[in-house]
Amino acid sequence: MVLNPVIVQCGQVFITLALAPLLHGFIATVEERIQRGRGPSIFQPYRDLWKLLHKEQLIPESASWIFWAAPVIAFTVMLIVPFLIPVLTNYPLPLSDMGDILGGGLILTLGNFMILLAGLDSGQPFGGLGASRAAMLAILAEPTLILVFVGITFLDHAMLPFVANHLLAENPVAYWGPVHVFLVAAFFILLTVETDRLPIHSTIPYEIYMIDEARVLEYSGPLLALLRWASWMKQFILYTIFLNVFLFPWGLATSGHPANLLIAVAWILVKYATLGLFMAVIDTAQARLRFYRYQEPLAASFLFAVLAIVAYKI
Repeated sequence: MVLNPVIVQCGQVFITLALAPLLHGFIATVEERIQRGRGPSIFQPYRDLWKLLHKEQLIPESASWIFWAAPVIAFTVMLIVPFLIPVLTNYPLPLSDMGDILGGGLILTLGNFMILLAGLDSGQPFGGLGASRAAMLAILAEPTLILVFVGITFLDHAMLPFVANHLLAENPVAYWGPVHVFLVAAFFILLTVETDRLPIHSTIPYEIYMIDEARVLEYSGPLLALLRWASWMKQFILYTIFLNVFLFPWGLATSGHPANLLIAVAWILVKYATLGLFMAVIDTAQARLRFYRYQEPLAASFLFAVLAIVAYKI
């Protein structure tokens, strides 16, 4: 029995929804264990979502419609990207051609932009602080992300992530070539920034380090649940692009047969847990950075992306 492609594509969205909190819970638990703490259960994010969804919704008096719209838009755009990228399968599904890899990047940026506006819209000083810091990081990180996506399109001569997946999985010369190696290095540094794993972010309300937390301090109840869930899905999506398109383009289903899809899910658990473990080690092993030193890893990422394009031209 082969499942309908539409069902498989909906399955990709469901996997992103269901496993994104689990990935976050796993990383949080590993970080606590590295620091010799017991830490929460890896299922704690699901409990947090359930609790927030059943709490009362409070809205600041100074907030406008943006305060309501931002969490909904941020959550919705995270449901669109799994249609475009290889989450379970290594072949395009019915709606995969409605956007390319650059389009997926722009959709992710839209969600981040709406959260930035929400931080400013609340009118409280911490929201403005977090929004200004997030805007500075976006100015430094987004050009590098575009260069990485342009570099992979140069390598596979296509804008679809499935083409890059097939090229790197079947061509060892391209996989071990300098272009791909530089792109992986650039994307990995970006991944630490975009998923808050570079040691400058703080998961507690401490104004010296707060960036993402500061933007959502005024949120509560269901809207905060949507923001948390959207942030975890963004992390899951970036892991998907990094692993299934760049670093490890194997282990995906080659057909819609349920057995192949279950194997792909098993590979997701193994690959994402391995990368999450590595990210947790990076986050806890390094000394805490000052905010103005954020430009150093991002400059290195930009340099790797430029070197990838130069290596391709040579």
